[in-house]
Amino acid sequence: MGKHPITRRAVFLDRDGVLNRPMIRDLRPYPPMRLDDLTLYEDARESCARLKGAGFRLIVATNQPDVGRGTVSRATVEAMHEVLRRDLPSIDSIEVCYHAGARYGEPCACRKPSPGMLLRAAAEFNLDLHASYLVGDRWRDVDCARAAGCRAIFIDRGYEEQLRAAPDFVAQTLTEAVDFVLREIVVESTCR
Repeated sequence: MGKHPITRRAVFLDRDGVLNRPMIRDLRPYPPMRLDDLTLYEDARESCARLKGAGFRLIVATNQPDVGRGTVSRATVEAMHEVLRRDLPSIDSIEVCYHAGARYGEPCACRKPSPGMLLRAAAEFNLDLHASYLVGDRWRDVDCARAAGCRAIFIDRGYEEQLRAAPDFVAQTLTEAVDFVLREIVVESTCR
């Protein structure tokens, strides 16, 4: 049994491209490499507060393979996460995969699209993954949601990248994604 006795639902949030602006090169997103490059989206704080107010656990689930590849330090990424915790106080937990990836000789079960980070958080917080959502901006996020049994919300930031599976909802902003989640729970409660 997890540390929390009440089964709850969560919204898992990708970091780069959902909560903070990625660095864009050739229509492809990259994580910020320096703390000074970390810029939260204007709607991040209010969006997280709205989800928290509706009773969701908020868990960031982020791949940070540049640590495993040696192009950014773990201390830099952890400093960015301290900024997230300070500026987005509604966040309950931050799950991170630092592995470089199979192509770099570091395969793992936690790097999205694998569901390891979500499964780890579900065990810790006693979450019902089938009643939970994952909001992301990459194909890996949608595939991870599918693998974990969550609903997938894709924020389309216009990257030059194709989805591999269909999301449950496509949004243009985090605010739109949150509106969808909150509409869904209202419909669920009226159908009971």
